[in-house]
Amino acid sequence: MEHKLKKPRPEVLAITKEMVTLARSHVEDVEFSAEDALRSDWSFLAELYSVAIKAGATTLNVPDTVGFTTPSEFRSLMEYLRTNVEGIQDVTLSVHGHNDLGMAVANFLGAVEGGARQIEVTINGIGERAGNAALEEVVMALHVRKQYYNPFLGLPADSDKPLTNIKLKEIHRSSKLVTALTGMMVQANKAIVGANAFAHESGIHQDGMLKNKLTYEIVDASTIGIEDNEGIVLGKHSGRAAFRSRLTEMGMTLTDDETNKAFVRFKELADKKKEISSQDLESIVNDESQDLTANRFTLKGVQVTCGAGVIATATVTLYDMKDNVERTDASIGTGPVDASFQAVNRLCGLTGAGQASPSEVRLLEFSVSSVTAGIDALGEVTVRLQDPKSGKVFYGRAADTDIVVASTHAYVNALNRMLLQRTDLTPKLHPQFSAAARAV
Repeated sequence: MEHKLKKPRPEVLAITKEMVTLARSHVEDVEFSAEDALRSDWSFLAELYSVAIKAGATTLNVPDTVGFTTPSEFRSLMEYLRTNVEGIQDVTLSVHGHNDLGMAVANFLGAVEGGARQIEVTINGIGERAGNAALEEVVMALHVRKQYYNPFLGLPADSDKPLTNIKLKEIHRSSKLVTALTGMMVQANKAIVGANAFAHESGIHQDGMLKNKLTYEIVDASTIGIEDNEGIVLGKHSGRAAFRSRLTEMGMTLTDDETNKAFVRFKELADKKKEISSQDLESIVNDESQDLTANRFTLKGVQVTCGAGVIATATVTLYDMKDNVERTDASIGTGPVDASFQAVNRLCGLTGAGQASPSEVRLLEFSVSSVTAGIDALGEVTVRLQDPKSGKVFYGRAADTDIVVASTHAYVNALNRMLLQRTDLTPKLHPQFSAAARAV
């Protein structure tokens, strides 16, 4: 209040009353949040929340805005507020927090013990700075340690009632979807959804796992939607029916056109790999289900020359939908990927992409990950670009057994999004002011 709002406490109380009253005059459910609550004066915080409730707030949010607190502190504050805020028994107590000190999940679980009944989380823990509390970790902690948390939620210790409304079997797929849409990769050793979360390398652990999974696994992988690749084995001789059946088993619903495109990609991959895994299919579907209808450029071909003592050179062919013409150009670079990107830039009339003093486009991130194990694995590439003119960031992703091809596809996808944004001058309305919202 002193440095950001520059307002005294009485004025903050008055503004809170006025704004919550105004919000309640428009909607029935009003959530009031006191920024940086965990570093605030607890007595004033209780007074502020009391004013908000009297003005009509139905949810009180207690945020750890900078990820400063500890689990025991969060629990203590929750208990203090439940005792000292007038009317708190009639509202929902919510928490929000960041992971700056790596304790966001633990802090939220402490808050639950203290009385929080709504927790604001994000899939994969994505968010500002070091991120937010990860949905999958909070949910699975409550699920696996249900007997411990049940009493805090007013349930018998042995109750089997779910503690959240999250569909556990969708956790893994949701994590993969967020990764694909945001381009933010999940570290391999991340709890619950990391690639190594259910991997066991130690000989002692492997022996125990073979005898009984519960020896070293407190969570069955199938609980979060990771199934063993059993049943029909997909390969180069598999037909459309088997392909569609596996997609259905994986919970994927595609249109006929999307299925046809994905099946073509599947057959292409099957010519290179002996067996196609569920992870391969998921990557293929994510690729083919991208909305590319507004794309101006399509990659038609890329060929590179590189090696020790050789200047990396790439020849790229793009189809320009706007001019209805196919163009080819070549460029050199520090390596095959850089050369390919520079060739694409030349074809699109751009300069930059991580080179000195980028003026048209800036490469912020280039990451490669393997979809499965093995020398013939699909490689997934994520590219994040920034438009220096607007400051906006755009991502592109693609998968292929050839990393250079996947990289060039991903780069072209990101460039298309950036170029579309430059030409789309349609005024953007806030959702609540859109025509659809006004019609409700």
